[in-house]
Amino acid sequence: MPSKKSRTTATRSSSRTRQSGRLQTSIPQSAAASDHIAFWPLIVLCLIVWVVYRSVFHFEVWFDEVVGKAIFFGFPVWLYVSLTQSRAIGDTFAPPKLYSGLMQGIALGGVYGFVTSILAFLLNRVEPQAALLFTSSQFWWEFFLALMTGFWETVFFFSWVMVVIQEKYREWSLLKQVLVVMVVFVVFHLPNTLLRFSGAQVFVQIGLLSLFAVGQALLFTGRRNGYALALSHAIWGMVLLVHLG
Repeated sequence: MPSKKSRTTATRSSSRTRQSGRLQTSIPQSAAASDHIAFWPLIVLCLIVWVVYRSVFHFEVWFDEVVGKAIFFGFPVWLYVSLTQSRAIGDTFAPPKLYSGLMQGIALGGVYGFVTSILAFLLNRVEPQAALLFTSSQFWWEFFLALMTGFWETVFFFSWVMVVIQEKYREWSLLKQVLVVMVVFVVFHLPNTLLRFSGAQVFVQIGLLSLFAVGQALLFTGRRNGYALALSHAIWGMVLLVHLG
């Protein structure tokens, strides 16, 4: 029969084991929700570098969308995932989400096209006509660039920024989280907006960017499907190109 001393020692050892187990299971949770200490400094650094790039260098559009955004949007996300081992960011582009994401993106893109066509008719009194867009090689090149834009911006602003904000500020309401994502999205688009537009057009573009960012964030909230956002973003860009030139 074990002595009282041995039973006490065993009890303490078991207690330490249970406490150690609780500690080990709590570490991933606190790290995932934690403070994401490097997040905002990295965002600010990305913004500074992006503003300098947009202000100083003026490359062709294809270079900006394919190479520039891969460097300034894609690389920081890869670096952050490598340092934090965050799985939630990569899960937004998980292969099982591909089919449903493409269907959602096409559906939402169709809504964008329909609404914009109606608005163009109401505002400009231009009668909608069938356009042989799909037979043009230029169309498919522009669509490829739009896909690159949609992909890299989805990776940066939603798969990374929104996912981290929702983990970092779990106590915030969805509205507050979406508004912060919208502000980040708009601020990063200000350099290009100021370069391309002037006067009242700047405020119109900021309004459109804000509404678009809110819509994309709400779409992302439900299923965190990056494919849906990338494709709807690409179609939205093509709709603006067709109707606004």
